[in-house]
Amino acid sequence: MLNIQDLYTRPLFPNERVLSLDEKTSLQPRPRPSATKPPRHDESAKLESTYKRCGATHLLAAFDTHTGEVIGVCRRRKRQVEFIELLEEIDRLTPACVTLIHLLCDNVSMHKGKLTRAWLAKHPRFTMHFTPVHCSWMNQVEQWFSIIQRKRFSAPNFSDLNLLEQRIVAFIKEWNETAHPFKWTSKSFQKILAKVDAAINKSAA
Repeated sequence: MLNIQDLYTRPLFPNERVLSLDEKTSLQPRPRPSATKPPRHDESAKLESTYKRCGATHLLAAFDTHTGEVIGVCRRRKRQVEFIELLEEIDRLTPACVTLIHLLCDNVSMHKGKLTRAWLAKHPRFTMHFTPVHCSWMNQVEQWFSIIQRKRFSAPNFSDLNLLEQRIVAFIKEWNETAHPFKWTSKSFQKILAKVDAAINKSAA
């Protein structure tokens, strides 16, 4: 936890970059037979309850914790192969002057499997940092996922997977035009950890 706090809050050296990674899974187009009606005054939008299933896509994304920039790819499957494709996109978009890329992610197998480890061994500027179990709140990309969820997926109604993926890519492009980091400070971090300690002590009593 303290290692992640350090990466989130300290000034970075010019050769460093910190990225928070995860996957937003099973995003469905859910086309509906009737168009969603815009809300009238003092009313909610009217959404057709019947929809068609047209498969699902997965958004694999990396959030730069110091600039707010997002790098993301949409893939129909979620394996080490697709995770490596995200890493390759990060590698391509990160200047050569950045010689140390810190990656923060959870402990699922695709983040630490044989293929992933082999790729990382060939790309020594990447360093993995894993969040503790049951600590998804420490992964800043989850905050960004909540934003795209509210903005684009609260009532999904896309004609097919291709359109859904196009809209996701467009949202990432729009976000990056005015990207901003989330304000995590040592003080706020310690406040959260204090609550965790209090909860642990209470359950142990």
